[in-house]
Amino acid sequence: MDQSTIEPEPSPALTPMMAQFFEIKAVNPGYLLFYRMGDFYELFFEDAEIASAALGIVLTKRGKHLGQDIQMCGVPIHAANDYLNKLVKLGHRVAICEQMEDPKEAKKRGAKSVVRRGVVRLITAGTLTEDEHLNARASNFLAALAMVRHGETDFALAWADVSTGESFTADLSAEQLADELARIDPAELLLTEATRAALVERHLFAPAWAAIAHAAPAESFDSEAASATLRQAFPDGDFDASILSRASRAALGAVLAYVRDSQKGIGVALRAPRGQTTNAYLAIDAATRSSLELHQTQRGQARGSLRDVIDLTVTAPGSRLLAARLAAPLADAAPINERLDAVGLLADDTMLTGRLRAELKAVPDLARALTRLVLERGGPRDLAAIGKAVSAAAALSTHLTGLSDRPAILDRLAGTLAAAPLPLASQLAVALDDELPLLSRDGGFVRKGYDQTLDDERALASQTRDVVAALQARLIEETDVRSLKIRHNGVLGYFVEVPAAHGTRLLEEPHRQSFIHRQTMANAMRFTTSELADLEGRIARAHEAALDIEVRVFASLRYDVLTRTAELRGLADALAELDVTAALAHLAATRRYTRPEVDNSLAFAITDGRHPVVEDMVMAQGQSFVANDADLSGDDAGGGGRLWLVTGPNMGGKSTFLRQNALIAILAQMGSFVPASSAHIGVIDRVFSRVGASDDIAHGRSTFMVEMVETAAILNRATRRSLVVLDEIGRGTATFDGLSIAWAAVEALHETTGCRALFATHFHELTSLAKTLSRVANVTMKVREWQGDVVFLHEVGPGAADRSYGIQVARLAGLPEPVLARARQVLTVLEQRSAGTASSSQKASVLDDLPLFAHQPAPAPAQTDPVLLALDAVRPDEMTPKQAIEALYELKKIRDDARRS
Repeated sequence: MDQSTIEPEPSPALTPMMAQFFEIKAVNPGYLLFYRMGDFYELFFEDAEIASAALGIVLTKRGKHLGQDIQMCGVPIHAANDYLNKLVKLGHRVAICEQMEDPKEAKKRGAKSVVRRGVVRLITAGTLTEDEHLNARASNFLAALAMVRHGETDFALAWADVSTGESFTADLSAEQLADELARIDPAELLLTEATRAALVERHLFAPAWAAIAHAAPAESFDSEAASATLRQAFPDGDFDASILSRASRAALGAVLAYVRDSQKGIGVALRAPRGQTTNAYLAIDAATRSSLELHQTQRGQARGSLRDVIDLTVTAPGSRLLAARLAAPLADAAPINERLDAVGLLADDTMLTGRLRAELKAVPDLARALTRLVLERGGPRDLAAIGKAVSAAAALSTHLTGLSDRPAILDRLAGTLAAAPLPLASQLAVALDDELPLLSRDGGFVRKGYDQTLDDERALASQTRDVVAALQARLIEETDVRSLKIRHNGVLGYFVEVPAAHGTRLLEEPHRQSFIHRQTMANAMRFTTSELADLEGRIARAHEAALDIEVRVFASLRYDVLTRTAELRGLADALAELDVTAALAHLAATRRYTRPEVDNSLAFAITDGRHPVVEDMVMAQGQSFVANDADLSGDDAGGGGRLWLVTGPNMGGKSTFLRQNALIAILAQMGSFVPASSAHIGVIDRVFSRVGASDDIAHGRSTFMVEMVETAAILNRATRRSLVVLDEIGRGTATFDGLSIAWAAVEALHETTGCRALFATHFHELTSLAKTLSRVANVTMKVREWQGDVVFLHEVGPGAADRSYGIQVARLAGLPEPVLARARQVLTVLEQRSAGTASSSQKASVLDDLPLFAHQPAPAPAQTDPVLLALDAVRPDEMTPKQAIEALYELKKIRDDARRS
């Protein structure tokens, strides 16, 4: 929310503190200002009202401004992270304003001097780095969208995960924009007001973007200024900004400017961006991602999604990488097969895979720990995490280097892991204690014995009694005064006290040079020594000195880590990739997944294919999944792929069958084994899935309109190398309209697109197309009828269904029997009219026919025999002979009572 409406100019009546608040607020519009006051962050005016409502904290008042009460609320410093997390999740942005000096320093300038304050960080959804604010197993992208007026593409997108340092760019056409943003799923999207207006005008601005879009200044998207920004951000010479398009430079420059501003001068801890070309990946549009439930179900839940079932990674970075691969499967057979080679070797060697996974499980999140250190936001635990990750990498490499005939990926990973900087890990292990604080300023994290000076200072700070007792013993030895004591009080501090009878001895040689008289009492004399005075000062400074030494040690260790930043980032990538590879191998070995054959043909032949998510659910219930074949293999000579028309009843398994084939293709192209006995898949460039019905009432689109928009996208964008999965096209409108649209869509997919396709329908008239379209084949979901009931076999076989069994399904759903009976009567009339078998009297309008079967009220409920009810409750196998006889007498009694009544 824009906060710029708050009064920017201080009133003459304002206190110095409020004048400072307005000054800081004016340069941070759009942010809730967390204004540090002692042990609290305070919020004022509209900020306070917003925070109070969002956080559920008390809104109070303090003074007046322009005659109105100043609204305020506050949160304690120690609990600020919890409140910040909630505000960011609600879409707010927060400016952290800290005290930049000790209040004692401010008082030296005058009693009314205000403590210097300044904004040290801007916290937004796309710039988070702390673990408590982030989902460890999900990336957190900040994206910027630039628009160009001329050229081959309309847009460019740059995005970065500030918590790991990854950054990317891509040039996009208008039709690719929504798909890419759905794939990236950014937490925050930057764009100019002009770009937003252009998107709205061209109907390209998706409603879901409103919650994440933020207006950025047009100057931050200046491509010329961006070139200088890029050179400054990536000075190592490993990145040439000239290879980027003008639009990509503008978008990346906006990301860098936003991150740099949010960190307030600390720097930009991003890696050189990797350019992505959309044709390198299997294109999946937003509707298809939702339909196939790749990362979350259509209810917005992770549980029940494809990722939930296949993600067996044991580290957070591995989980993030697996999610990225699932979001963007490859579209090139060569790298796909390289991934499959690596998974295959580990799937065959389950003992090796088990050892790798056991050791990987203990590996910390190296990438995020390193980024926090780069941004001066890390602590001792981050240093320890890096040391532990480096040591684990070296250990893991020994398992891989011993393998013969390593696939290319495992060979590369073995080399990277073997080069782990073990001396750095050893240094960190020696320096850091076992129990570590979160922040270096808390102290107590350097291991005893690492720094002798630090140990001495700690001894003074924590073992004062022992140090004083040792000095007292030495002075007794030197003076031979056994009653000498070292004492302390608030006036004199530390002093030496002896009985008055021995005091004169200390005033004489050879002790008078060492002992300085301080005070004479009735029965005692008090002295000090230069050594005792020095000790007193050292004790007073010991804690502060120890902390200063630890801070210096931390800075030194951090420096040693940061000199290896590039090396450590490569190590983090390798650990994540090894985790994904081992996880997919474990998935294959434990779930009976097989290696798919992936090439550049138009093949699509699945034997005994299974839906990975549904199979997981039915197995959990102790049941088995019914596997099915699918063969959509096309003619590489130019004929295109096959199109299966799938008919059969509702609840027969059509949607599951359609989706499982699309999911198998996605799994194969991300480099995973697949749930099937065998699979041969020619690389697919785009997958489209339109399964299920939903409306978009909030934006004025009916179920049928949504259906047509998605169908139009498929027909306009699918190619011969695409896979199309369609269900129930045309069912949202009048019968003949819907049938006509479905008929034309099948013809277009066959004649114009030539793609591999599965087309499920209840329009049984479409099955006649198999006679005229050479690549169309009819298959149906098998069922059996038994005593009026329908049994769904969930098997796919050749042929076409002649009915949809809708009334039987309605019966299973619990519709009242009179309604079902009436439905059967109406269906009989309609079927007779359609088949032309109706009598002459029945050839009148349906409205004339149906009154012949006028709706009857529900019959009175039948009387229930009490003897039968009692008999139903009897369990003979659980009864003793005596209980059986007693039950028989009870049944006879119930019958006699019923007769008498």
